[in-house]
Amino acid sequence: MTSSIVRSLGVGRSLEWGALDSQGMAGGVLVYWDIRVLELLEMEIGNFSVSCRFKNVEDDFYWVFTGVYGPAVGRLREDFWEEMGTIRGLWQDPWCVGGDFNVIRLLGERNRISRLSAAMRRFSEVIDDLELRDFPLQGGSFTWRGGLNNQTQSRLDRFLVSEDWEGYFSGAIQSLLPRIVSDHCPILLDCGGTRKGPSPFRFENMWLKEEGFRDLIRNWWVGFNFRGSYSFTLSEKLKALKACLKVWNREVFGNVNARKESALKQMMLWDAIEGDRVLNTEEQNSRKKALEEYEKWVIMEEIAWRQKSRELWLREGDRNTGYFHKMANAHRRVNSMVKIKINGTWVSEESDIKEGVVQAFHSLLSETAEWRPRCNGLQVGVLEGENATMLEAPFSEEEVFGALSDLNGDKAPGPDGFTMAFWQFSWSFLKEEVMGFFKEFHDQGKFVKSINASFLVLIPKKGGAEDLKDFRPISLVGSLYKLLAKVLANRLKKVMGKLVSKSQNAFVEGRQILDASLIANEAIHSMQNSGGGGILCKLDIEKAYDHVNWSFLFWLMEMMGFGAKWISWIQWCIGIVSFSVLINGTSSGFFKSSRGLRQGDPLSPYLFVIVMEALSCLLKRAKEGGFLSGWHLSGRGGGGVEITHLLFADDTLVFCEPSTDQVSYLSWLLMWFEAMSGLKVNLDKSEIIAVGRVENVEEVALEFGCKVSRLPSTYLGLPLGARFKEVATWDGVEERLRKRLSIGKGNAKKHEFEIGAYPKGFSVGWWGIGKEASFSGMLAFCGGKGSFMEASHKCKERWEAVGNNLAYAVGNGRRIRFWEDKWCGDDKLCSLFPSLYAISLDKEAWVADVWSHSGGGVWAPRFSRSINDWEVIEVERLLLRLQGRRVYSDVEDEVIWTKAKDKRFSVKSLYKDLDPERREEFPANIIWNSLVPPRMFMELSFLSIWSFMGAPLFNKRSVIGVARALCGKGKEESVACSTLVPLLDCLEGKKQ
Repeated sequence: MTSSIVRSLGVGRSLEWGALDSQGMAGGVLVYWDIRVLELLEMEIGNFSVSCRFKNVEDDFYWVFTGVYGPAVGRLREDFWEEMGTIRGLWQDPWCVGGDFNVIRLLGERNRISRLSAAMRRFSEVIDDLELRDFPLQGGSFTWRGGLNNQTQSRLDRFLVSEDWEGYFSGAIQSLLPRIVSDHCPILLDCGGTRKGPSPFRFENMWLKEEGFRDLIRNWWVGFNFRGSYSFTLSEKLKALKACLKVWNREVFGNVNARKESALKQMMLWDAIEGDRVLNTEEQNSRKKALEEYEKWVIMEEIAWRQKSRELWLREGDRNTGYFHKMANAHRRVNSMVKIKINGTWVSEESDIKEGVVQAFHSLLSETAEWRPRCNGLQVGVLEGENATMLEAPFSEEEVFGALSDLNGDKAPGPDGFTMAFWQFSWSFLKEEVMGFFKEFHDQGKFVKSINASFLVLIPKKGGAEDLKDFRPISLVGSLYKLLAKVLANRLKKVMGKLVSKSQNAFVEGRQILDASLIANEAIHSMQNSGGGGILCKLDIEKAYDHVNWSFLFWLMEMMGFGAKWISWIQWCIGIVSFSVLINGTSSGFFKSSRGLRQGDPLSPYLFVIVMEALSCLLKRAKEGGFLSGWHLSGRGGGGVEITHLLFADDTLVFCEPSTDQVSYLSWLLMWFEAMSGLKVNLDKSEIIAVGRVENVEEVALEFGCKVSRLPSTYLGLPLGARFKEVATWDGVEERLRKRLSIGKGNAKKHEFEIGAYPKGFSVGWWGIGKEASFSGMLAFCGGKGSFMEASHKCKERWEAVGNNLAYAVGNGRRIRFWEDKWCGDDKLCSLFPSLYAISLDKEAWVADVWSHSGGGVWAPRFSRSINDWEVIEVERLLLRLQGRRVYSDVEDEVIWTKAKDKRFSVKSLYKDLDPERREEFPANIIWNSLVPPRMFMELSFLSIWSFMGAPLFNKRSVIGVARALCGKGKEESVACSTLVPLLDCLEGKKQ
């Protein structure tokens, strides 16, 4: 393509253009625009790009567009990146870059690649340096096809935009168009946003901040007069309240942004007057009132965008409106649906999309089989009588309110439109009717069906989702039903450990996701070291939640000893569900289901684990019958254990011998499980992995009917059978972080942190830090012998003992947690006031955050909702305990070691406290001996993980508090700090 060719074609009377001539068959760039929409101000043509600075004709918005054609030759790529940086330096306007970059940045952007290359990392680094954002691509994952028979596919083309460009064109969507002639697919950046329709009512949590709002809704609520059951009257009152709120919001509350701008203009007016003369008292009060009004509407706006953004880990009042706005747009962009493939056919018309999606999910959630077999004699766990009675006990107000307090008030609402914050806010005058509803359900086991309506929201499972199968249906249930389901789930959670075998690790108290991953990796490691061989089957259950057969679930619950009343409750909760599908924010269709569990219903995870227990029992019976052998893992002293399977919800691993007979029996077992439960193993996504010496893996996979994979792999999102010191092991971690940052989480340069015990190439190649995290290892002062898990528990006990001997002297309060540190007496405030801690706005708040310097200084704890009448006494007790304590802004916080007379920490005093019966001195010379066996340093790997994953994770495990105190470090600083050395060098048992 050349400029002369463009001229010969003609571009139209209303179009202008700029072009970069091609070099042979590649390299040309053409940018053209409609002069009725855009006015060209400047143009720059480089070696790889055409850049135009525009002004919107309609609103005088200035921005820059750059069309690029990146070099295919690697040696020219740095010139390309340099040219991009030069363009960025020319103008500071919002910027959009689009074209063929001839390079990919993530593993998922090419179909035949398994490693991150230097060019990919460099591309991501350039995007970060230029502070650009990479939009998700709708309608497909790849923009180019080539190679032999088009076997190679890549995403070479994309649009990148700056943050301010995204803020202005907040509804922009990047989508793939059909490939007709070229080997590239055209991509379209549609700045008009997603298609609109009538949006469902949504309760705005910012209304709760409006003065007098509680009295307003109380008066409305009391004025409604409906007769019937509690569930009926509550349902009708919510509908009537919804109508009142719509009118009030439109006619009284008004547009938040408009009222904020009005208050700002009033402030600016008073500022201008004050510039000419001194304001009198009345005018100063008016200006103060305008300022207060402005701050009020700023907070209101922030709350509204926080609710839409779903970034619930940040709180309002910290001036995060821009971030919330950006994340709300990012979520809407990711979840938008401009075209979709349904049953192999592309659909792009809005009406066709809605009709096709509704029909597809109606079919998915409809039971097809009229009869299913049972497996008599299934050896499942059985509830004891007292546990079954506990499940069916009457509901108490304390139980219901506890469940309500646990629910997040900002989560997206269901069809009724009311968030849980509404119920928490209005509990004082709604509780009698709510408790009447619970009593009615307890006695009759029913409620009106409209309460159990749900919205289905489709969330893409991966970037570039193009098929309906690539979307995960999440249910938004009604608020009143969610409260009921939460109460039932809390009861069910208490008995799950008695019903579910130890092979299952999901949604059982005391078990966690890391358990399954650690056991699987230890099993693989043991098999590899044994010299033998085994087969690992990774099973993928197709649409697991959606295929659960209800009659099988109820039969299984009866086998487990659940009472008739409880089972009837569950039957009503899942058996009367109705759905509408939310597509691009609008509701479509209405249908009922006859199978499946809703993802989003608090009960569903526990019910699904119960269903999967049947599979666990079948696998256990197969092992006992000699049909599956499992893996024998040797231990010390000739002992060992056998492992057959691991389950975490629907993520299933089966361990067996490399025998066609065994996998054949496994196939029959899975088919029997499918016939009973409706859960089908998807062989296309399942894998067989050979571990150790296995020569017939292809034969075994052929018998089973799935593909062969190899180690390293992944399980539950974590590496499986990987060598963590290899750079390639961290590619998946890097890619996930890159993707997370690219949808609006920020810039990678703003998130640098120290990483310990990882390959040096990973540090330099990714972060470009060029330094290694240095720290001393942590000692294995657990003592004794036994398993790794036993040692871990002992270490935790020792750490807790250390933490119990620490106290704090408050200075500026910037490094002491208000609720979770021991600074106000002998106990933590979270232990003394658990009910207030449960509703605190920030459970990890610093002492300084709770102290207000106004009026000479007062304590001002903040809560997530208004204080109820019965909680006032607790607040008074809290303030009484705080009386006489204050924050001193010019004094640093101090850590006090209570076991020493001078209140200063020493290793000697710690050693004596850990082992008070010993009289001899701490054996430092022995421990520091370089001949200490390597096994003494097992905790070094723990600290490595600690340093890599950061303080927030381990803070939840009651470990980081000790390290933070001894280090004098805050929660955002790396724990791999030199101030750990005085403690850890003594404890680790290794000194070179």
